Amino acid sequence: MTTTNNASIPAFGLGTFRLKGQVVIDSVKNGLDVGYRVIDTAQIYGNEAEVGQAIAESGVARSDLFITTKIWTDNYAKAKLVPSLKDSLAKLRTDHVDLTLIHWPSPGNAVSVAEFMGALAEAKAAGLTKRIGVSNFNIALMKEAIAAVGAENIATNQIELHPYLQNRKVAEFAKSQGSQGSQGSQGIHITSYMTLAYGKVIADPVIEAIAKAHNATTAQVTLAWAMQLGYAVIPSSTKRANLEGNLKAQQLRLTDAEMAQMAALDRGERLTDPAGLSPAWD
Repeated sequence: MTTTNNASIPAFGLGTFRLKGQVVIDSVKNGLDVGYRVIDTAQIYGNEAEVGQAIAESGVARSDLFITTKIWTDNYAKAKLVPSLKDSLAKLRTDHVDLTLIHWPSPGNAVSVAEFMGALAEAKAAGLTKRIGVSNFNIALMKEAIAAVGAENIATNQIELHPYLQNRKVAEFAKSQGSQGSQGSQGIHITSYMTLAYGKVIADPVIEAIAKAHNATTAQVTLAWAMQLGYAVIPSSTKRANLEGNLKAQQLRLTDAEMAQMAALDRGERLTDPAGLSPAWD
C-alpha cells in the first residue's frame, strides 16, 4: 500500500477496460483466483454487473477487496451523481466501493468541478465510497478539485501513463499537494492506466534488454518501473498466464541505471485523447 493524505491506494490491481460479458467474468474470476484483490471498473465500461457477478462467484470476502468505479459524464450533476453510484453499487453487489472517481472532465464544463466534487464528497460522507478521486485531470482541473474538497480528500488522479508518455508535470504537481510539513505525505496519488501502452512496450528493445537482465518479461519490467516511481498500476488481461505473470512485477526492482533508461523512453505519445472529453493536456 502507498500512503496518501487520507487513505491508502493499493499499488497493484486488475483493470477491466474494454472487457465485456463472459470475457470480463472470466478475467476477474481468474484474477481473484491467482491473487488479485483490487478491481477497477467504470460505469461507461458497461461491465459493473459482470464484475459484481464474478466477485460474488469467486468466494473472496468483500472485506479483502478494493473495488474502484468511475462516474460517467452524464451523471455529474448533483441530482444524478449519488443515484448513479447507488446503481453501480447494486450492479457490483456491494453496499460501498473503496474508491469512486470522476472519469473525465465535464464536457464543455457543463457541470462545474465544484458541483461534481461536492456531490462525490457527499457520497463519501454517506458511506457509499471510502475514497474519492479524479481521472484524466490536468493541473488546472486538479487545482479546481482541490479548491472544492481539499487535496487531502482526493485519493488519486488516474491518468494515461506509460514509458512513452510519462506525464511528469501532472505527476509532480499531484505529489506536491501533500500537507505542509507532514511526515511522508505523498500528496495526491497517481494511478497509471494503459501502463503497457496497448502492448506497444512489449517489443521495445530497451525494455527487452532490461527484462533479459532480470529473467523477466517486458510487461513485468514496465509495471515494476511504474510502481517504483510510486504509481499504482491496473493492467488488464484475458489470459490467466499473463495475469499471473503481471502479479510478479511486484517483486521486481530495477537499478538506478535501468530506471534512467526507462525515463529516456518518454516521447509524449498519447494514446487516449477523445474529442470532447480531453482537457488541454499539460
